[in-house]
Amino acid sequence: MADLSGRSRHVIDRGIVTLLVGAGALTACGDLGPNDEVSTLPIAPSSARPPQPGPAGTGAGAGAVLRWRKGGGIAGLGGPGSLPDFSLYADGRAVSVPGGGAAPVEFRLKPAAVTRLLDGARAAGLGRSRTVQADGVADAMTLEITLGGARTRVVQPDGRSDPAVRFWTRLRPETWPKADQTAPSRPYVGDRLAALATPTTSTTGNGQKVREWTLAPLAKGAPGPGGLCTVLAGRDAQSLQKESGPPRPRSVWRDGGKVYSLRLRPLLPDEKTCADLARA
Repeated sequence: MADLSGRSRHVIDRGIVTLLVGAGALTACGDLGPNDEVSTLPIAPSSARPPQPGPAGTGAGAGAVLRWRKGGGIAGLGGPGSLPDFSLYADGRAVSVPGGGAAPVEFRLKPAAVTRLLDGARAAGLGRSRTVQADGVADAMTLEITLGGARTRVVQPDGRSDPAVRFWTRLRPETWPKADQTAPSRPYVGDRLAALATPTTSTTGNGQKVREWTLAPLAKGAPGPGGLCTVLAGRDAQSLQKESGPPRPRSVWRDGGKVYSLRLRPLLPDEKTCADLARA
């Protein structure tokens, strides 16, 4: 690692930085400005690497190997229970959430293209957990990228020359060459659907039609930061998606004499339960 003394402050922050698990040690630390703060933990040498790409449709892509989300800011992006902006799996499947609250889109990459992305991520220093801080910025945006078990956080990423930010621009599936993909993109439809319910005192639904909930009781959902969480699968998930119509931020339902503001969130391929939403 390059000697950064005199350019930035190094602190150990065990509350923020996640210890690297199996992502391969790298020496690059990134380009840092005079006001940046880097938090790192010593990492023991390891020959482990993130899962390598396998044939699509196999069990090789059970867990996301590369993921990013952008949060914070005045608008409060990336709220509790929200989908990550991008998730790439070892089998070549990628799920991306376009801006403006649009429905997630699924892409399929060829193995060689997945390998290039993972190699690029390691070359950008994403194999080591770190935080690049920006001082004196109110309502700052934060970019968080995970590679295997390593987590990189960059505060106020726009306009930075940090290697992680430069690599981040490659994780926009709409710009990927068609030659790198095995099939055209399509709307992502998960096998499971999470209903995140928050009780509301409104009896009019803020102008929306209040619908009658007929599935598993919302009041018995698992408490979480995104609301009471109920996971639906099979016909229940399909019927709810059909009844809800086009994606919208919130809908309003009545269940057990109470009115709930409801957000529907498809589970990603590596998510099975409400607890998984907090880890995404």
